Amino acid sequence: MSEPRWSIEAVPEKPGVYLFRDDAGGVLYVGKARRLKSRLRAYRRPGGDGRLLIRFMEDVAACVETIVTRTEAEALLLEDALIKRHQPPHNIRLKDDKSFRMLRLDDEDFPRFKFVREHNPRLDRRAGERKGRARLFGPFVSSRALRQMLGELHRVVPLRDCPDSVFAHRTRACIKHQIGLCSAPCVGLISREEYAKLVEKAAAVLQGDIDEVEAELEGRMLAASADMEYERAAAWRDRLGALRRTVERQGVRPSDKRSRDVLALARRGSDAVVHRLAFRDGRLAESRSHVFRSELPDEELWHDVLTALYGAGRREVPPEVVLSVAPSELELLESALGAPTRLVVPQAGERRRMLDLAHENACSALSKRESEAAFEVQALEKLAALCDLGEPPEVIDCFDISNLQGTNVVASRVRFRGGHADKSGYRRFKVRGVEGQDDFASMKEVVARSLARGVEDEDLPDLVVIDGGAQQLASALAARDEAGAWDLPMIGLAKARSERNVGGARKQRSEERVFLSGVEQPIELGRHDPARLLLERIRDEAHRFAITYHRRERGRITSQLDAIEGVGAAKRKALLRRFGSVALVREASVEELASVSGIGAELAARIRAALAQKPTP
Repeated sequence: MSEPRWSIEAVPEKPGVYLFRDDAGGVLYVGKARRLKSRLRAYRRPGGDGRLLIRFMEDVAACVETIVTRTEAEALLLEDALIKRHQPPHNIRLKDDKSFRMLRLDDEDFPRFKFVREHNPRLDRRAGERKGRARLFGPFVSSRALRQMLGELHRVVPLRDCPDSVFAHRTRACIKHQIGLCSAPCVGLISREEYAKLVEKAAAVLQGDIDEVEAELEGRMLAASADMEYERAAAWRDRLGALRRTVERQGVRPSDKRSRDVLALARRGSDAVVHRLAFRDGRLAESRSHVFRSELPDEELWHDVLTALYGAGRREVPPEVVLSVAPSELELLESALGAPTRLVVPQAGERRRMLDLAHENACSALSKRESEAAFEVQALEKLAALCDLGEPPEVIDCFDISNLQGTNVVASRVRFRGGHADKSGYRRFKVRGVEGQDDFASMKEVVARSLARGVEDEDLPDLVVIDGGAQQLASALAARDEAGAWDLPMIGLAKARSERNVGGARKQRSEERVFLSGVEQPIELGRHDPARLLLERIRDEAHRFAITYHRRERGRITSQLDAIEGVGAAKRKALLRRFGSVALVREASVEELASVSGIGAELAARIRAALAQKPTP
């Protein structure tokens, strides 16, 4: 094998940064070194055969540029700045979390726990610390663990969990109140003072102070058992178990309270995952995997990983970082990270067990990533065969219509790229040219507008999915032709109606059918068909996006009542409970409005006049 085109003859034995460049001058890779010449010499394997450690350096690296610095720490900082500036393809780029999962309680009459991400929080933040007029709890291990923990907490302390848009317009208690998971403040079934007591109980549990709540639940369980009310006793027992699981789900507790990060690496080919367990104040504060691609050996890879995780103040560096392999130039990294940080490679003991746990998580994340990638490839290939496409569709758009009894018709378009949601391609539409409830005409208008823009911008998808059956698909096909996107493949996706046998028993059949252009009968997809699962995921996302938009628009409508002098939240709820919608309130007579509790004749006349001037759009 021939010698590389880049030379190291004039490179000094000093600290600094090196940049590999291609023929066009583009930066391929940026590295740092305590002694530049020794580091570049190490890229060539021993034995004098001229082979290179990294394949890209042999194939495309035309030259190497070096920048000398005064100290190793300066080299580390300069490397980080150059990677940010040039974004070289062969440096790892962690898909970083950049934030922490927290729970927030806002200062309002009936607060609920909200999932938030706090950017660069202090990891030693005490649970329940106030930030402004809100309280933050966390950070927590993962979204899944957090949701499970919150589900257990609601069994103990029945706070509301509905969004404000639903809470403000609810006229009767939901099913969660019926099963004991919500105290129903939306319809006045609990006072503000009693609800505040529940909030303080929940806050105490999240702070780890469960003695009072535990004693209360245990006392109720024993009292019910003594009265031989065993079903009630079992219910209190279940709530007591939920309380204890809530605390357990908040993290792993090591024997000491030393702050440390535990980093483990799993690799397969050029795919790699680093899993980070962050322990603060004796508990697990964060658990996250970072995915990237690299061909560097482990000893050198850790340089890039640690720089990406802790460089430029991205996150607080703990006093101890536990690694699976000692990085090259360990002293340089410890110096750059700052005193008193130590890099530790344990061989046994509790640190080793923590490292094994992190490695299991890294291997699991890597396997999951590989299986998801394989499944997505399979699903796209099956979808291509189903739709008679030449190759798997890279970009898929899906349209959905949302309305309420023909009012405020809106639509959504979601875009999936390579089997994943591409939110930059999401679009919302207000249907403008259709009167009343006509889903077919609405679909035609929205698809025509979207595709006409796509034709103009040369941004058409490879496949369009319509949420609906044959008639919806026909409307979308007509819109496609009007927009001039004649060759764009389109399919409809609709749930099948169950059929009954003569005896009345339900006949089992596929719930999803695909409608194709020019094919009379729809194609039924099996329950576990990869193409079906992908289409359902895309369709459900389009439905979610449309519903969210529609709820927002409905919220804007009800605000017309709030704008009327003398109509507050209570009177607005009373009007909507009586008439059902703003449109029906507008149609009511003054006498009908005045008959609502709290609405007198004078206010009724004012409401009638105000809504007559502002008709519901």
